Amino acid sequence: MNPVVIIPTFHTGRRHRPGSNAVATYDHATPLNEPGDLGRCLESLEKVQDLGLVVVLVSAEAAIARQAEEKVRAIAEAHPQLNVMVVGQDVLALIRQRMEQLNVGKLDFEIGLSGYGATRNVGLVVASALGFDAAVFIDDDEVIDDPRFLHEAMYGLGKLTRKGIPILAKTGYYINDQGSYLSKWEDVWYNRFWQQGAAFNQWITTAMKGPRLSRSNHVCGGCLAVHKEAFRRLAFDPWISRGEDLDYMLNLRMYGSDIWFDNKWKLRHLPPESASEGDRFRQDIFRWIYEYRKLEYSRALIDLQQVKAESLEPYPGPFLEPGLARRIALTALLRSFARDDKKAYRRAAKAARKEAQVFAERNCAKYFSFQYTWPELIAWVEGDQMLARALVNSALVAHDAPMVAAPQGARMAPGADAMAAAPQPAAAQRPMPVAPRGAGIDPGATTEIRLNLSDFED
Repeated sequence: MNPVVIIPTFHTGRRHRPGSNAVATYDHATPLNEPGDLGRCLESLEKVQDLGLVVVLVSAEAAIARQAEEKVRAIAEAHPQLNVMVVGQDVLALIRQRMEQLNVGKLDFEIGLSGYGATRNVGLVVASALGFDAAVFIDDDEVIDDPRFLHEAMYGLGKLTRKGIPILAKTGYYINDQGSYLSKWEDVWYNRFWQQGAAFNQWITTAMKGPRLSRSNHVCGGCLAVHKEAFRRLAFDPWISRGEDLDYMLNLRMYGSDIWFDNKWKLRHLPPESASEGDRFRQDIFRWIYEYRKLEYSRALIDLQQVKAESLEPYPGPFLEPGLARRIALTALLRSFARDDKKAYRRAAKAARKEAQVFAERNCAKYFSFQYTWPELIAWVEGDQMLARALVNSALVAHDAPMVAAPQGARMAPGADAMAAAPQPAAAQRPMPVAPRGAGIDPGATTEIRLNLSDFED
């Protein structure tokens, strides 16, 4: 297999802003005047075996978008051992131009560099256009210690289980700064109605004792591998405020597939301290209420599999049950008495009572309409030589690292002549990294995979 590594990055002109836009508010946006953690992440990638292309997605407010891209490009240039493609607003404009030529509809919100889900969708479009077999998502605040990280990522991917179930997406797990995979959960009085960390710890403790690959109830978006057969079919949800990774698992289940947990695949997650715990919890309120409404809406769609909270025990089922809004609002209120970030928690409690519910009701149906368009878009984009060439010419950081030619069968889709006429940087006339050094990673023997499936599961 030839996986591409995709790193979403998020930038802001200020150290902290609460953000009225639920979708475009991020946990750890990097201030423009600070170096951030991307350089550390790229340095750790230098020792990864069989690493091919690394795509860095640059999400930033419009006022600083160009500066953020220049900053990211400078960081990438400091790592000449890597083949890095930097995708900012100018490259996004080329993608949208191509989508317009292919007449797949206007999807500026759904595929864009604003919001977690839309940004990841840009990465999937790039992976498809360049012909990669798999997309491996990591975050810029992570460190990879295992030189065989990509080999572990590909283990089992694209294979069939003993029962003939395809493994089309998988997640590993995070090691925190204390060397543990457990959540730093505090069992204190103000968390009485929201035992999220405890529930997660219960789930992962069991999963770590099981076989290497098992069906997962959780997803680490910074340690996520998606086979092309999955991302051909399914996009990320651009309307969810955070937790787009877990949401992707739920979407896969609704559309008849799943995500698997690999208890041998890991990396270190070293995020900076949150500027505001209360604002992050506010994002969680939008997230869980939206997720609940979305699952409720999906049950009215006859062509989808029903996903019920009881099938997601011990995590995240309890956070998708009736009474969710009351519990999460009460938790925010209790934390406003006990935690330092009192004003932000009060804002969060207020959002749970009205704002988050209005957002969920207004948007919970939109993802399913988007999904009708996504497979058609990917079918047009996949192997499109003109888009691939435009991406390389505009986004690839200039290094002398070896590249190989474009894959056989790359096609010219309608409107290709218009794309070819677009101005391109002079330094970009180089072979496309469509089949990079990572080509040929063996996903592992199917016979080695033993899954903890119940007898009634098929």
